[in-house]
Amino acid sequence: MREYLVELTTTVPEGTDQTEVDGRRAAESARARELAAEGRLFRLWRPVGELRSIGIWRAEDETELRAEVLGSLPLWPWMTAVVTPLQSHPNDPGRTG
Repeated sequence: MREYLVELTTTVPEGTDQTEVDGRRAAESARARELAAEGRLFRLWRPVGELRSIGIWRAEDETELRAEVLGSLPLWPWMTAVVTPLQSHPNDPGRTG
């Protein structure tokens, strides 16, 4: 499985009912926990003072990442994603093998 650095920005469409927003956010939290348990979502951060997230995600390829992993997020229709494939660096202090 490959690792990807993914920057996600969510923009709620203007006029969206707050009940729908709250429901999707709750479902998003549950789905993120499931993806973490599956080993698909490895780490997730939010830059201080910003409404975007940056994370390390895992998938076989970028197509699977976008269609099956990120695409399964309830907020995905409202998201933009910047995906960067990663490879191990020879000086990575956390490198195994």
